[in-house]
Amino acid sequence: MQPSTFYQDVYDVVKLIPHGRVTSYGAIAAYLGTKGSSRLVGYAMNNSIKTASGIPAHRVVNRNGLLTGKFHFGPSDEMKNKLENEGLQIVDNQIQNFKTVFWNPANELAL
Repeated sequence: MQPSTFYQDVYDVVKLIPHGRVTSYGAIAAYLGTKGSSRLVGYAMNNSIKTASGIPAHRVVNRNGLLTGKFHFGPSDEMKNKLENEGLQIVDNQIQNFKTVFWNPANELAL
């Protein structure tokens, strides 16, 4: 799979994450049939901040609900602020009630 095609597939999934919900890099990778490529999903998210508009990259976090991508958003609290504006609680860069707000594309979308 070409990186640009993979990135577009990632963006298409991320655009479907509902307001006030989050998913993980690994959940997106698994949904796309590339279970071991969560790092590539992270690269796609980093790229989206720079080049693609309308991608809610702030809704993608690590498997524990940590805001590991926050440094790519510019000001250090931008990712946190976006999530809090959607009603999520963040403490020490970690989403509270993560299991409750977690959106799993494998369960929510049909391939």
